[in-house]
Amino acid sequence: MAEKKPWHGVIVASALQFKEDLSVDYDKFAEHVQFLADNGCDGIAPNGSLGEYQNLTEAERAKVIEVAVDAAPKGFPVMAGTGAYGAMESLRWAEQAAEAGADCVMQLPPNTFRANHEQVKHHYATVAKAGLPIVGYNNPLDTKVDLIPSLIAEIHEAGHMVGVKEFTGDPRRIYEIQELAPTMDILIGTDDSVLEVGIAGAVGWVAGYPNAIPQATVELYKLSTSGNVADLERAKVIYRDLHKLLRWDTKTEFVESIKLSMDVLGLYGGPCRPPRLPLAKEVADQIIADTREAAEKGYGK
Repeated sequence: MAEKKPWHGVIVASALQFKEDLSVDYDKFAEHVQFLADNGCDGIAPNGSLGEYQNLTEAERAKVIEVAVDAAPKGFPVMAGTGAYGAMESLRWAEQAAEAGADCVMQLPPNTFRANHEQVKHHYATVAKAGLPIVGYNNPLDTKVDLIPSLIAEIHEAGHMVGVKEFTGDPRRIYEIQELAPTMDILIGTDDSVLEVGIAGAVGWVAGYPNAIPQATVELYKLSTSGNVADLERAKVIYRDLHKLLRWDTKTEFVESIKLSMDVLGLYGGPCRPPRLPLAKEVADQIIADTREAAEKGYGK
């Protein structure tokens, strides 16, 4: 069996709990870290998009990583989100994560700037100076940069990316990445592609819906990645049952959706900071219905 690295397994892209006045509730966040560890998840990825990092002050963003590291039990790694507009800012967050005791970082390419390939490679080489392993995050819809397989392979070959969270939702890319960079670790990036990317050889999942239903989603991941035919048959059953809910992870309302599902299931998701506002009633009603349907089928935790 291959050595388990800090970015292997179900690494939860954690939601961040806010109080009703929209200040960060660090106590509830710390409790959530422990809850995820207690329910079978393998690690946590704070300060990702689901953690609303763009809406945090510098002091808040730094403290989120510190609280995550302090709250994480032994053997429960922290993959710090270090996305920023440019390389210098991302390096600063990677250095802060290293100082706080994080195990690795999840790194977007430059945000909102259509960087060319040389600029992207420079970006990752700069962040690598912090000394932590880098998991790339390919989300071209939001970042304006597509980490195509050949570019990923170049960054990996240079020693600046150990794995990639592939968020395009296209499992065909996985095979090309593996051909060009056989030692690159593949992490599932979209909750509604777990089975397909798991079959393709993923060794991790940077996941959203385990915030609400950790046990069921961890089981789904393990079945989807075991390579056992009987496991795949069981995985398909769970996948079909949960797909309607997992699909919300790739919609514009993904943060609000996952937090609402947490609330429905008796956890604390709580409010979001602007620009996110309360969901339209018809959208909220559908998320509530999908969450309750999953719970009624036995996937409530």
